[in-house]
Order: sequence, then structure tokens, then C-alpha cells
Amino acid sequence: MVNVDDAVIARLKVKGETFEILVDCDKAIDFKSGKCALEDALVTNDIFKDVKQGEKASENDMEKLFETEDKNKIAERIIKQGEIQLTTEYRNKLREKKRRRIIEIIHRNAIDSKTGLPHPVKRIELAMDEAKVNIDEFTKAEEQVQDILDKLRPIIPIRFEIWEVAVKVPAEHAAQSYRILKTYGDMKKDEWQNDGSLVAMLDLPAGMSEEFENELNKLTKGEVEIKIINKRQ
Repeated sequence: MVNVDDAVIARLKVKGETFEILVDCDKAIDFKSGKCALEDALVTNDIFKDVKQGEKASENDMEKLFETEDKNKIAERIIKQGEIQLTTEYRNKLREKKRRRIIEIIHRNAIDSKTGLPHPVKRIELAMDEAKVNIDEFTKAEEQVQDILDKLRPIIPIRFEIWEVAVKVPAEHAAQSYRILKTYGDMKKDEWQNDGSLVAMLDLPAGMSEEFENELNKLTKGEVEIKIINKRQ
């Protein structure tokens, strides 16, 4: 059991009737995701009709609507199927995690539209601060990126671009290079040549081009051949 001072309410409506329990916010979310035990999430074993009024649910109502009087089984259903009240701290944690993911997407896919070079993470962060970007902790990061890009464009020259690149890796490094190719880009074609070298075609997020080239040059000691075939937004 956790401290009652850290408790929030988890609530479930069943056929118009409300049932509530007291839980630890973080641990209830973890339990819902299968990451901890029920007892770690519960503050008390009591099932309430109204926590704030201190009104407990009757055994008759629990039996009728949950088909059991087992409080643990009822609490498990409330957490898994109901709504968990989120603390400000937990909301902030979600928002920061979503912000980091959005920055990662922009850094990976975007380039400076003037220079053609990737924007450093810090530049993206500062531009988001200047644009006073608001992050919605409940909306997928991918669904927020376009609106955020629109807010960043008056501050930094930025655009999303995919590069179609051809890569040739010498035989002695070909096998090791395969992981890098798959990690950074979307492999469209790969052919092993008679001499053991590897020729591949892949779609590469423009923002990753510099890091991609550095990785391959480091592996091959500069012997890799990279050619940009096409650029598209």
C-alpha cells in the first residue's frame, strides 16, 4: 500500500453507477500497463461510491454489477477499464516525454531550408521556446509535428525532406554496414556484388544524413560511396 497523501482517484462507471478507489497515480498507470502488482498501486482496499464523501459501495451493488465481492478483482477492473486522475507532476512528465519525442522527430527529418544541413537539437529546442509551443500530452507526437513546424518556420528556416540515396560498401565492411543502413533509412533495395561489396538504395530522412555519412565513413575508413539520387519533401 502507498501513502494516502499521494493518492488520486480511479473511477469507473458501470450501468450508470460510479465506483471509485484510491490509487498512487504513477503505479496505477504502471499496473494498467502490466508493469507492477495491484497491491503496489492501491492506497486502500476500500471500494467507494464517492471517495470525497467517504461513501463506500455496498456489497449488494458490487455483487450485482461486478458479479463478485472480491475487492481486488473490482479494483483491478476499475484501474484497467476506468479513468485515472492524473497528478500535475505526472502530466508534466508526460508532456516532457512528448516534447523530447517531437524534437527527435524534427531533428531526424528536418533540415535548414537555406543550407540543406540538419538543425542541431538545441536550435530546435530554443526555437520551440521562442515560438511558445504548447505540447499536448495526450496527442501522439507525430500528430503534433506539422502544427509545430508551422510555428517554427517564422523563427528558423526549416523543412522536412527525404533523400533517396545509393550506397556502395566495400566487401570487407559490407556485412557490418547492413545494420547502419537499416537503422538510419528505409531500405528499398540491396544487392550483393560478385566481389562481395554491397550496393543499396534507401530513403533517408534528410536530418540524419550527416550522422549517417559519419557512421559509414567511420566503419569503412572513408571508403564508402554515397550518392544522392533524389530529394523530396
